Amino acid sequence: MNRSYKITVIRGDGIGQEIIDEAIKVLDAVGHLKNFELQYEDALMGGAAYDVEGVPLPKSTVEKALNSDAVLFGAIGGEQWDSLPRELRPETGLLEFRKALGVYANIRPAKVYDELINASSLKPEIIKGVDLVVVRELIGGIYFGEPKGREGNRAFNTMVYSEEEIRRIAHTAFKIAMKRDKQVCSVDKANVLDVSQLWREVVADVAKEYPEVSLSNMYVDNAAMQLIRDPKQFDVILTNNIFGDILSDEASMLSGSIGLLPSASIGDKVGLYEPIHGSAPDIAGKGIANPIATIASASMMLRYALGENEAAECIDWAISQALKDGYRTKDLSQYDAKEICSTSEMGSIIANYIGNCKK
Repeated sequence: MNRSYKITVIRGDGIGQEIIDEAIKVLDAVGHLKNFELQYEDALMGGAAYDVEGVPLPKSTVEKALNSDAVLFGAIGGEQWDSLPRELRPETGLLEFRKALGVYANIRPAKVYDELINASSLKPEIIKGVDLVVVRELIGGIYFGEPKGREGNRAFNTMVYSEEEIRRIAHTAFKIAMKRDKQVCSVDKANVLDVSQLWREVVADVAKEYPEVSLSNMYVDNAAMQLIRDPKQFDVILTNNIFGDILSDEASMLSGSIGLLPSASIGDKVGLYEPIHGSAPDIAGKGIANPIATIASASMMLRYALGENEAAECIDWAISQALKDGYRTKDLSQYDAKEICSTSEMGSIIANYIGNCKK
């Protein structure tokens, strides 16, 4: 094998261990097919890190990640850590980790598989053919802006964006659109917010560098409505941190199961690839978690971090093929299932399909 990549693996908490195992199983299968090797190094984050090292993000985890080609991550969190001081909670570790990696762009595809069209709460005619991407600015805006705090009986947060922050996330969205249907919808609240007026101006300026891409603008309240009314109109949605946080979760439910959808967080250093769902401690260890979102995240890692596009296409094809042939985990068992699979069985089925990939 003439290509080798170093992957930092963070299994995290809850079902993280189980779903990461299946992603690695599929990655190894496609690496064998496409003649490259992945070298994995485990690292701790979240509740698992707190239990061992007393902090949710050990320095060693950041060091390992920055010395790798990509980070594959499961999920963090659980009730047993909810009573900790905020700075020691698993979620704080994840926020710090994103900042340490400089991952300013969160990319969330929302694709409706034809085989699962009945899993959505929306009518089939509305969602059939939906294939969109939400590009969310991840390390700026109201979640990070200063000043913030509480003073007696009042509290405050600040939504701040610089031109540079807007420009770099806009470039990310337009580059993704160039590989898709060449449409970007920038979502803001420019009729009310000064920061959104700057956002709209900078995005329009960046658009001039991508004449093939059509740019439209939409207020966030209208975008939330349009995602339900007519989601097929969207190709790439570009938006800020808080709007993207809300809209990407809304878009995720178009598919009918949060267990299907991956995400990538990328920047100028090392990218972070993870399913959008949480750690699901209530089903951890039962072997019923759906690993597809994590396997699809591994596909995004191959595409965005390693440039192994053919391998990524093989994983995407294998997932579709498994669903087409009626294999389902418990969360999807009521939707045209021919066989109900455990977490491990679903991973093995997808890995086995890889061998038949002609991409």
